[in-house]
Amino acid sequence: MNTFLFLPLLLWLPLLASCVDTKVYIVYLRHNDDDGEKTLHEIEENHLSYLFTVKQNEDEVRSCLLYSYKHSMNGFAALLTIDEASQLSDMKEVVKVIPSHEMEYSLHTTRSWEFSGLDEDLKPNQLDKNDLLAKSQYGKDVIVGMMDSGVWPESESFDDRGMGPIPVSWKGICQIGPSFKTTNCNRKLIGARYYLKGYEAQFGPLNTTKDSRSPRDMDGHGTHTASTVGGRGVPHVSALGGFSAGTAFGGAPQARLAIYKVCWAVPGKGKEDGNTCLFEDMLAAFDDAIKDGVHILSISIGSSTPINYTNDGLALGALQAVKNNILVVCSGGNEGPTVSTVVNTAPWLLTVAASSIDRAFVAPVQLGNGIEIKGQSATPYKLPQRKMYQLVYAAEVVNEDVPNTYISGQCLPGSLSPQKAKGKIVFCMRGNGTRVGKGMEVKRAGGIGYILGNSPANGAELTVDAHVLPATAVSSDDAMQILKYINSTKTRTAYIYPGRTVLQTKPAPSMAAFSSRGPSAISPEIIKPDIAAPGLNILAAWTEGNSPTKIEGDHRRVKYNILSGTSMACPHVAAAAALLKAIHPDWSSAAVKSALITSAGLLNNEGKQITDASGKQADPFQYGSGHFRPEKAADPGLIYDASYTDYLSFLCSHGDLRSNPTFICPKSTPSTQNLNYPSFSFPKLIGKVSVKRTVTNVGGKGSVYFASVEPPSGVSIKVSPPILKFKSIGEKKSFELRVERQVNAKVEKDMYSFGWLTWSDGVHIVRSPIAVSLM
Repeated sequence: MNTFLFLPLLLWLPLLASCVDTKVYIVYLRHNDDDGEKTLHEIEENHLSYLFTVKQNEDEVRSCLLYSYKHSMNGFAALLTIDEASQLSDMKEVVKVIPSHEMEYSLHTTRSWEFSGLDEDLKPNQLDKNDLLAKSQYGKDVIVGMMDSGVWPESESFDDRGMGPIPVSWKGICQIGPSFKTTNCNRKLIGARYYLKGYEAQFGPLNTTKDSRSPRDMDGHGTHTASTVGGRGVPHVSALGGFSAGTAFGGAPQARLAIYKVCWAVPGKGKEDGNTCLFEDMLAAFDDAIKDGVHILSISIGSSTPINYTNDGLALGALQAVKNNILVVCSGGNEGPTVSTVVNTAPWLLTVAASSIDRAFVAPVQLGNGIEIKGQSATPYKLPQRKMYQLVYAAEVVNEDVPNTYISGQCLPGSLSPQKAKGKIVFCMRGNGTRVGKGMEVKRAGGIGYILGNSPANGAELTVDAHVLPATAVSSDDAMQILKYINSTKTRTAYIYPGRTVLQTKPAPSMAAFSSRGPSAISPEIIKPDIAAPGLNILAAWTEGNSPTKIEGDHRRVKYNILSGTSMACPHVAAAAALLKAIHPDWSSAAVKSALITSAGLLNNEGKQITDASGKQADPFQYGSGHFRPEKAADPGLIYDASYTDYLSFLCSHGDLRSNPTFICPKSTPSTQNLNYPSFSFPKLIGKVSVKRTVTNVGGKGSVYFASVEPPSGVSIKVSPPILKFKSIGEKKSFELRVERQVNAKVEKDMYSFGWLTWSDGVHIVRSPIAVSLM
């Protein structure tokens, strides 16, 4: 009997061995219009024929082909040796061969909707007929695809009660797995798939104690983003400890959700350190999403550094999605406040930055000298007694083998001495390691409480966490004040007040320090990010397969959790896009994007300009066109439209388009600045330049728009013509923007300054940012 049990494995051993010295490569083939008529089986057989030219054994060939792509690109992913990849790259039909390991991606990891002008708590009979939620019927039947870490389908946020039949346009499936059944899909979660071939080719078999070989979310990120987009209204929810109590709902609660799980736990790392999303797995997800019939794709994923478009799997897959009129909304990254860190900068993507909302989780610190320091926290734990506790700086209570450097004060794992820290409140600085990990270290060492001090880069931005002990976070200025107090006396004491939720805080929004900034490292002629949305301390649904901190030693489970990141901002904008798509189903993806960008706001709830986390005035390299305003976007007045062909023309200046021989780049490379984009950027301006734009009237008949310009420092700007008269809806008008350096401009070389172009008919305000740097 044992012989028969092991026989199948023995038969497969030679095939597995044949792929041992290989790695995953993406093979790009020339585009062929006839491929659109072929079945997936026919395309797969065609791709196998290429592998037969470099491999001999038929079983080996079939086992090493991971994916055949039909919709996201013309090509395939396969396990190849270096020599085999080289042989394929020399073939006439092959455009290029890229190793997958160079293209790793990861996730960019309530009240936010009310703050953004949408309040689902209002009953339908309380809504004005012109209200965005009413006009869009809450995003009814718009299908939003979520490319993320999966979903926890049992969450109440994904209940389908009262929803109508699944749209007939839907062609997707509910893929089953060991912990995911077809019954886990419903009229809200209308589809779910997972993509594991690329991950397992690189990391080996999935560790099923950490993740599920199914669409089920064992991380939490995917559930959080999905419920932010389209979660149903769930009353009386809160984070651990009762924070942010109220009704949780997504921005488009009647939208349908389709789940594409492409991100997985990294072997040998804790989930709190992030996960990985493989190039080839994402391309396969794009392939299916296009075929399935989604209208919007929300992707809170990005590379660690900017990647040229022609090598960026996410950008390439998204371009084919846009060809099929699917708007792709992406997070801009969490590498701020460093400049030129923004990712997902392709102009066919809608790139989102993160901002705050008007809610705080107040948890002050009382120092022994009588000074009270502002702090924030979402920990459910309180100090055992209302008394002052001994306060120490982490560097004072480290183990003897910890070097006396700046990291000694950061509470890194294993650094604190239980003999020195026990029973004390430990003050730790941000820097290396995770915020929740520092709290775990203090608890391990027997500390009674924990204060987390911001670094100067984080400024006054306070990100809250469900810490495992009494804790609070303080700004960088307050952190210095606490350090000064610690160094001033030998009898330092402190008390951390329990946290509480406070609404309508001011100023809000402000830009999150972690939010990646422009200018784009790939195309500085395109302002990125495009727009800002709530991404700081956002409450949404959570997986019950992971703790709120994601730390392995944390065994708590919650149904809703607070997270921060551009990952949280992205689904806010995706939901707003779904509402617009429900109202304007005939609009192109570029039109929806333009409406959101040109209607964004620049003021906070004090009526002043939006600031960054340090209180300084923010600029378009932080927020793009401003903070999103869904209500205004529904009636933008004018739109800047663009087509798939326009994007191909743009790419002529960025790389090889041999993969699409049906499109021929002109002999004279088109200026990237002439892409019909709703913003303007002029890097390294020497003399003068003119660019053309075309706007489409989507407002009223007989509209007359007047141009007004706030020029950036050091330049003069002229709009020609300055008046646009429209006779009908859908009519197009073109204008020219001429930018000229002033003769005596006193502007620092290569430093950007900003301005605005605004078109207005007295009803609509159509605003575009302008960025200029001078040589």
